[in-house]
Amino acid sequence: MNGEKDLAYQAKAWPFEEARKILKRLGGGDLDYKPAKGYVLFETGYGPSGLPHIGTFGEVARTTMVKRAFTELSAIPTRLIAFSDDLDGLRKIPENIPNPELLEPHIGKPLTDVPDPFGTHQSFGDHNNAKLKSFLDQFAFEYEFYSSTDCYKNGRFDNVLLEILQNYNEIKEVILPTLGPERRVTYSPFLPICPRSGVVLQVPVEEVKPEAGTIIYKDPETSRLTEALVTGGHCKLQWKADWAMRWRALEVDYEMSGKDLIDSVKLSSKICRILGSRPPNGLTYELFLDENSEKISKSRGNGLTIDEWLTYGPQESLSQFMFNKPKTAKRLYFDVIPKSVDEYLTNASRYSEQDYEGRIENSVWHIHGGSAPKVKIDITFSVLLNLASACNAEDASVLWAFISRYRPEATPSSDPLLDRLVLHSLAFYRDFVKPYKSYRQPNEKEQAAMIELIERIEVLQDNPDAEAIQNEVYATGKNHNFEPLRDWFKALYEVLFGQSQGPRFGSFAAIYGVSETVHLIKGALSRGNQDERY
Repeated sequence: MNGEKDLAYQAKAWPFEEARKILKRLGGGDLDYKPAKGYVLFETGYGPSGLPHIGTFGEVARTTMVKRAFTELSAIPTRLIAFSDDLDGLRKIPENIPNPELLEPHIGKPLTDVPDPFGTHQSFGDHNNAKLKSFLDQFAFEYEFYSSTDCYKNGRFDNVLLEILQNYNEIKEVILPTLGPERRVTYSPFLPICPRSGVVLQVPVEEVKPEAGTIIYKDPETSRLTEALVTGGHCKLQWKADWAMRWRALEVDYEMSGKDLIDSVKLSSKICRILGSRPPNGLTYELFLDENSEKISKSRGNGLTIDEWLTYGPQESLSQFMFNKPKTAKRLYFDVIPKSVDEYLTNASRYSEQDYEGRIENSVWHIHGGSAPKVKIDITFSVLLNLASACNAEDASVLWAFISRYRPEATPSSDPLLDRLVLHSLAFYRDFVKPYKSYRQPNEKEQAAMIELIERIEVLQDNPDAEAIQNEVYATGKNHNFEPLRDWFKALYEVLFGQSQGPRFGSFAAIYGVSETVHLIKGALSRGNQDERY
């Protein structure tokens, strides 16, 4: 290795760390080497029992980042499968759907046999699969969609299903110790799909017939012994056996999963080895939490939806959030959006000035697949939020009036990313800032400091830059003995904006304008009539 490839091989960004593990799995990643199947297969899984949420996107985004890092290290072709477990039986009715009564008679049936409560697709599974594909397409992911229903029914899984039948007892012995006493009595890796009711049955298997490729079970309603083929979609596998079967049948090399599936990964890996295959590599990521620090659930609909994030922040900010520390648990709620937006903007602005070594460590390289657009925005999302707050803006033209004075060359058409940020900031301000504004009066010390700040910035030359204003803000805080100094900034935010935190005050004032900022401070002081001058 030499040059850029050598730098990539030494990169510390987590997608490169994962990519190197895959190379090691393959024996080093010689450019002339290819697996027998001709490519490296990445897989992500989706359970369409509820609408796709951001956690679903996160798994595809992160896997794509690893896949892209791998292609930087090796010439081996790669594929990514987004797999939907849509043959799974509907266990309960999600809380966040319309017309829930339509689903009640279909509990237990495969999701692709359950009516669509939204009325747009042939089944609930098809509706949720379409939502997933639509979103992944919006982000331009390169993937192949696989349906569990299709794979079972078209025979793709038949050979491995027969292998599981041949190893039935050994596989059961792997699973049984993990179950309670009652469940052990009834457990079988195979779940027959009742030809009469269409329900995926949780019933004990009375006999296995490997030579015939069938199992015999007792019909729970008629008590009759019934023989069913394990192939052709007549049976579905229990989750852990199903996962192992899929790994072997598709020859999966890499699949990441959440912390809640650690035990499932271990058991599925054991089953995969029984079948004669090596389990895939994978990263165990921490779970996303909602505003109450509870795990996000598709059926409960807690936390953020995909559409909600994209209402308040650009798609790049969502990818930034997914890139950050996947092994660390994070709250996935509205208040994380501004920070993610500004972090992306900072990294994107830095990207164009970096060499290759710096770029491959930058989140932007991974977000944009190595082809990042040129971004040079010195107006943060936090500043836009405070601009909206200072003038109670509801229209983009109000913010653009301030932006154009600060950056005359910028227009909505010439800077579409900035235009998107303006629209996102107005939506975020409208829904999450304006309703919760809570102004307070400055105390005597804070009032005196604000009066001095007015005097300091009024004498600055016309159109001072952000740094000049920020220096005066710092000097004022120090002159009035604020310790720590952040208490001074906190006071400004609470008195002027009705919030406890905000952007660099100098950046805000430079865009808002010195005279407007002076007017804003005077207006805040006059609310309490604490000084006869204001």
